[in-house]
Amino acid sequence: MDSQLSVKLARNGYIIVSLLFCLTGIWECTGLLTDIRLLCTLVGLLCITCGLIKMIGYFSNDLYCLAFQYDFAFGLLMSSVGCILLIRFQLLHPFIYNILGLIILTDSVFKIQMCMDAKRFGMHRLWWRLMMVAIATGVLGALILIRPFQVSFLLDRWFGYALISEGILNLLVAIFTVRVTKIHPL
Repeated sequence: MDSQLSVKLARNGYIIVSLLFCLTGIWECTGLLTDIRLLCTLVGLLCITCGLIKMIGYFSNDLYCLAFQYDFAFGLLMSSVGCILLIRFQLLHPFIYNILGLIILTDSVFKIQMCMDAKRFGMHRLWWRLMMVAIATGVLGALILIRPFQVSFLLDRWFGYALISEGILNLLVAIFTVRVTKIHPL
């Protein structure tokens, strides 16, 4: 695949999946997504798609090489979790919040590391903004895991916030750190 095309595909895919994470989070927060099977199916499909986009991004040659540097293994993990969620829904639905809380926390940790690399790379106006969003996303992922609130209504709402934050984090990373090299004809 052409290098520019793969970077564009990864960047645009990241943006679309990020917006879908936000939309799913909004549905979860507003109570429109009440069927746990539908939630598992949506999140499973999102994880598979996001994982594939991450792997495409890893093999692309974006200009800064920041956004996708940790995405091969994590993309493989997300795609695997998505497939397992779709195939073994009955076994995993009680753990959906734990699984996704861990994925969100892990992704935010990788994004924090990317922000540190962006700082060393010289992106002084950008890295700390992304870092703040990554930390907030990690906190939300951790809250989903430790569940300081046992009321299911609150858990659903916080889970929705975590999905929205994950979507925003990935959207910002795609917009601000992925650059396509432009090849000018002679």
